[in-house]
Order: sequence, then C-alpha cells, then structure tokens
Amino acid sequence: MRGDRVEIVVDTGGGVRVYDVVASRAGRRVEITSGRGVVEVTEVTRSGTPVRTARFMTGRVVALVEHPAGGQPTEHTP
Repeated sequence: MRGDRVEIVVDTGGGVRVYDVVASRAGRRVEITSGRGVVEVTEVTRSGTPVRTARFMTGRVVALVEHPAGGQPTEHTP
C-alpha cells in the first residue's frame, strides 16, 4: 500500500546508519524476509514483482521498524 515504510537501523562499527524502504506508488507494498544471515526488505508490485531490494547482514541489523500507511509502527527482531 502506498505510504508503507520500513526503517532499518544498521550498526556500522562506529555508529549506526538508518535506511528507509518506501512503497512509492499506489498498489505497492514492502515485504521483509530473513534467512541464512541476511535480512531482505523488498518493495513489490501487486503482482509480486520486486521493484527494489535492500539486503543487510543479520548480525549488523539493530532494528527493523514497520510504519504501515495510516497505522502505528511495529517492530521486528531479525
């Protein structure tokens, strides 16, 4: 849904860095998957085609925070 956003906080060794993946158009959504030491945050279309993907090492991810469109943020632990 347009407006969905996932905020990823990553440890860089000397601090933290924040990344955002946003559903930029109507009909798109943001999905989170994790496995084999990697967290993937993907913006996908209605048909499931990935538009862009961000990959992070699980050991470096400090927090994943979902900001649903029009809703309260929820937190995931990788």
